[in-house]
Amino acid sequence: MNSSHSIQALFQPFANGKMTLSNRIVMAPMTRQFAPNGIPGPDVADYYRRRAENGVGLIVTEGTAIDHPDASNQENVPNFYGEAALNGWANVVAAVHEAGGRIIPQIWHEGARGHVGDYTEADIAAIVQAFARAASEARRIGFDGIELHGAHGFLIDQFFWEKTNPRTDRYGGDMVARTRFAVEVIEACRRAVGPEFPIVLRFSQWKMSDYTVKLAESPMLLEQLLAPLVEAGVDMFHCSTRRFWEPEFEGSELNLAGWVKKVTGKPTIAVGSVGLDEEDSSFFAEGKGAGSSKIEGLIERLQREEFDLVAVGRALLADPAWASKIRDGRIDELIPFTPEALKTLY
Repeated sequence: MNSSHSIQALFQPFANGKMTLSNRIVMAPMTRQFAPNGIPGPDVADYYRRRAENGVGLIVTEGTAIDHPDASNQENVPNFYGEAALNGWANVVAAVHEAGGRIIPQIWHEGARGHVGDYTEADIAAIVQAFARAASEARRIGFDGIELHGAHGFLIDQFFWEKTNPRTDRYGGDMVARTRFAVEVIEACRRAVGPEFPIVLRFSQWKMSDYTVKLAESPMLLEQLLAPLVEAGVDMFHCSTRRFWEPEFEGSELNLAGWVKKVTGKPTIAVGSVGLDEEDSSFFAEGKGAGSSKIEGLIERLQREEFDLVAVGRALLADPAWASKIRDGRIDELIPFTPEALKTLY
């Protein structure tokens, strides 16, 4: 694809009632584990600043742990509580804002050690309040919103999924009943941040243990799943898929982000191998993986307003200037993703 005019669709401003961005490119959240003792240092601030100054419209940070004993089981994942960690995040926010960017933290609880049935209602109430405190701190230190991690088998998603939620009280049961925990988290966060602070929810149909599973097997069920979350206060959905070009349901080319926008009316972020190729990770490799035909399709969908924003993960991890190179047509300068990029924080 050679049309700079088409590429410019990625660089159109986005605005809704609560969020204004310079363009449609989002840095996807990617766990990096470069925060010793859970504290993000100057290297983390520099890492995010580089993406902001190179034209990323919105940065979603790596997952950050709420203040609960089970919230994280990975070493050097940053915390979102405690004075030292929050001061570190305040420095990150300042660096990104100075570069002209916008940034929201992804707030997470990685999941129950066993299953969610092990938690008492008192445990659940404590976790809900820990999410709310994190949301409040995000607003206090200057973030532009929050993202709640409700995908990939993390705690919110464990409550969503029948296989990991055997509860028979009000937090379990049918698909809609299993949204109760997420609803309480969202409502508590909304109370903590007020009506105008953006709340994004990342969710997925697929799980780490099963890439083909679906929480909702049809558009009708998807609407039923998401309606309580919208009512609770979600402003935008970050719709995690492995490949953005794959249809979510038979009989339609819409991907998950397209369907979510259709059934909720809320803005959505599409994500899934954007800027990668199955063979060489290049952006415009002809006829391969996420090559030229795939990116053309992505931009066509964006122009049709099937979704609103496009999240880029590994391609941005490897090349902090990815967005500016795409914008300026410097395709031959792109640095392809390789696993080596995971070993450094640049």
